[in-house]
Amino acid sequence: MFVLTQLEIKTLLKNIDLEKVIKEGFISYSNNLAVIPPVGELLFTEPPGEVHIKYGYIKNEKYYVIKIASGFPNNTDFKLSTGQGMMLLFDQKTGKPISILLDDGYLTDVRTAIAGKICVKEFSNKITGIGVIGTGTQAKIQLEYLSSITDCKKVILWGRSIEKAQEFKKMMIKYGFNIKISSSIDFLSKNCNLIISATSSNKPLLLKEHLRHGMTIIAVGADTELKRELGSGILSSVDLIITDSLSQCRLRGEISHSLKNNEIKIDDVIELGKVLDKTIKGRMKKKQIIVSDLTGVAVQDIKIAGKVFEAFLENQNEV
Repeated sequence: MFVLTQLEIKTLLKNIDLEKVIKEGFISYSNNLAVIPPVGELLFTEPPGEVHIKYGYIKNEKYYVIKIASGFPNNTDFKLSTGQGMMLLFDQKTGKPISILLDDGYLTDVRTAIAGKICVKEFSNKITGIGVIGTGTQAKIQLEYLSSITDCKKVILWGRSIEKAQEFKKMMIKYGFNIKISSSIDFLSKNCNLIISATSSNKPLLLKEHLRHGMTIIAVGADTELKRELGSGILSSVDLIITDSLSQCRLRGEISHSLKNNEIKIDDVIELGKVLDKTIKGRMKKKQIIVSDLTGVAVQDIKIAGKVFEAFLENQNEV
């Protein structure tokens, strides 16, 4: 069995068309070609933390994958990454363990960012301003991957901590972004037609009154039942609601709150894979407001883990 470190994984990712891989996964999922059980979850209070266990397989492919990814915000006190975890790769035909990918949660961050990038390409108007709500790892990596698909370098950043916001700004200089830190989400929303929300908030941050015609919102922070970044009335007011998983969004993420409050119906929600395979149209008018609620689906982990391992095997054969 092969064990791959995070450093090896990062090197291998450079030669993988991640957007193509993740798109294939979403399309397989939405066409019932993937077997994805409900998410396993452990929540901790002392210290605070969470562990997500996602797993499954795509029919007629080589592997099945079990992914364990955690977030423990107090890890910084111990000079540890807040994200930890691994992906376990097995032979789909025999169940034999094939590889352990010790990515410390990095692949989860990447595949989430790629999903956000895909949604921006599919649903956004020409970007005139990027609003980022949050200063953590996912907010950074979302913006990093956007740098390759837009000429817009105007960013307005909102975060709870001015120190973390300033650190964020310094880290993003290498991507050419002109970042203005703001304490007002209202100011952010008035000056940005693309908003990325990537926090672990349990209380809404972006409110109905912040909506503007033509806006695209990528919400990736709310991946449990308790988390929520979008306020009441947002989803019932927008023109298109996108999710990565119809079954998952009933239980977690922004859509789940609106469903529970009877603001929307599940029939109002479109699964991303159906847009990617052209079964359903995405944005049709510039004035439309579109929200993508991404809670993360195991099919993303299956595709990215499999491709990383295959890239590793290719390198081994070349030696």
